[in-house]
Amino acid sequence: MTDDKDWDRPTPCTDWTVRDLVAHMTAENNGYAAAARGEGGLPAHWRVPAAFGTDPVRAHGESVAALIVPFAEHGGGERPFTLPLLGGAFPARVAVSFHLLDSAVHAWDLAAALGSTPRLPSAVGEAALRIARRIPDEGRAPFFGPALRPPEDADPFTATLNLLGRDPHWSPDDQEPPRSL
Repeated sequence: MTDDKDWDRPTPCTDWTVRDLVAHMTAENNGYAAAARGEGGLPAHWRVPAAFGTDPVRAHGESVAALIVPFAEHGGGERPFTLPLLGGAFPARVAVSFHLLDSAVHAWDLAAALGSTPRLPSAVGEAALRIARRIPDEGRAPFFGPALRPPEDADPFTATLNLLGRDPHWSPDDQEPPRSL
């Protein structure tokens, strides 16, 4: 962040500010870490931590650190991860793919909101595209917008953004100020 006012900037996530987006990312990291430990069914793990309000950068960093070990230990197999928002339990490899897609797209959302371009490894873009192609048209809301047709020459991550209903040319300068959640 370059300025405290950046927290109030709009994002490609309708009605979310940068603060709302980072709060969501923090809660998701903590929830997925809990799911990897077999505790994903407990709603408290999916909430924004109280410390977020006083130090969002630190709270988000701690959520990333909390996620790494459980994902490394349990993230590649068939062990079920309970994901309440998605309505059930999924094999670890599937749950981890969901979080990869969510994290990559929200990294783009955050960069776009701050007037920057994320530099994601090509392997992340390719993996995200494989996952995005599997999302059915029905049941997309509230997670994704209607799919947009990617240009023929789109790189994998741009195609991912299109498939999830995002405009790769989105700019915070073209937006109305968001409402706080």
